[in-house]
Amino acid sequence: MRRWGADELLQLISRAAVIIKEGGVVAFPTETYYGLAVDPFNPKALQRLFQVKKRSFDKPILTLVENVGQLSLLARETPALYQPLIEEFWPGPLTLLFPALEQLPSLLTADTGDVGARISSHPVAQALVHTCGFPVTATSANISGHPAVCCAADIRHQLSDIDLLIPFDHLATGRESTIMTCRNGRPLIVRPGAIPTNLILKILATCGEGR
Repeated sequence: MRRWGADELLQLISRAAVIIKEGGVVAFPTETYYGLAVDPFNPKALQRLFQVKKRSFDKPILTLVENVGQLSLLARETPALYQPLIEEFWPGPLTLLFPALEQLPSLLTADTGDVGARISSHPVAQALVHTCGFPVTATSANISGHPAVCCAADIRHQLSDIDLLIPFDHLATGRESTIMTCRNGRPLIVRPGAIPTNLILKILATCGEGR
């Protein structure tokens, strides 16, 4: 794969941010797999995302935020249980489900009442969210039901309808993010992933949470 210079990569990220703001779909690298970024507050962009992935509308879409402050754009509150996990694992492949703001598009939450978010540790993903100035979606860059993608060439083969691909030759884990929620003050792993469950429970136990 071609190695991009720093200036070229920044220009590509700036172009990607413009595309996202205009309602387009961008494939970009994260520390887990390649993701698909659109504006999560734009229902038409979300609809296009579902069409590109051939994804069922009853499945919610996960997001990336630049920092904890951006959670206020998505979530009504942050459960106390999440604080030690945010401090320990963000940036990183731990997605937390938050009580969603009522005004979020239904396509984003699938009417679950929750919205998933994390801060990525990948420099390109971080730069993309920063350049956009708002959270972006981060659903895996693949046709729904197909394996998640670690290679830019596979994205070009699978997803011909995206507006831009930001290629990168290294992904840290190649494993999906762990998804966790809080139910009645207790942790619940929704999807095992890159952050082991026992490590999450160890952090919570150390902090006296999750009992």
